[in-house]
Amino acid sequence: MKNSYLAECIGTFWLVLGGCGSAVLAAAFPDVGIGLAGVSLAFGLTVLTMAFAIGHISGCHLNPAVSVGLCVGGRFPKADLIPYIVAQVIGAIIAGGVLYVIASGKAGFDLAGGFASNGYGEHSPGGYSLVAALVTEVVMTAILLFVIMGATDQRAPQGLAPIAIGLCLTLIHLISIPVTNTSVNPARSTGVAVYVGAWALAQLWLFWVAPIVGGALGALMYRGIAKE
Repeated sequence: MKNSYLAECIGTFWLVLGGCGSAVLAAAFPDVGIGLAGVSLAFGLTVLTMAFAIGHISGCHLNPAVSVGLCVGGRFPKADLIPYIVAQVIGAIIAGGVLYVIASGKAGFDLAGGFASNGYGEHSPGGYSLVAALVTEVVMTAILLFVIMGATDQRAPQGLAPIAIGLCLTLIHLISIPVTNTSVNPARSTGVAVYVGAWALAQLWLFWVAPIVGGALGALMYRGIAKE
């Protein structure tokens, strides 16, 4: 296995454990819960920290939609696309398993609480429709790729891309957690949905299709305006 594939597996593991873990374990902890803002920041921090840790090894995609978007944007070779996605999903599922072991150690734990899964309709945190969820995930992922493409452009200030990307992901969560619990990442969605099963797996298709479409659109938008 290439080091870059292993790095993506480890990095995505951290994203799911850090982001979803904050939602499952800390968001509503009695009296001192971190809330929506804390969970949003946690997701941003996972990307920020891993970008510095493995960005020079794999590019720190941690997200199939990012890999697809960068491929569409001409920044990533097609030959590595499927291995990257497989590594990301494996890392996410392992993280979901670790989180399940931790969370189930508390009396009263129940997967019916959602386990940080993404959803729409009755499974949307705010009761938002499928159409609202679809639009949200496409647009948010498009902006994420737009920022990634711009922040990593050779003409951009060097060394600051992880900060811009991490803060962008934080902002995306602040906006969209009430709508879908925020995916913008098919691996993140899969990593917890496989443990919830039932409705989470039934709705998982949207959290693959919408982020990948959005990622491709965002990359194309940046390519369109970045030409000198």
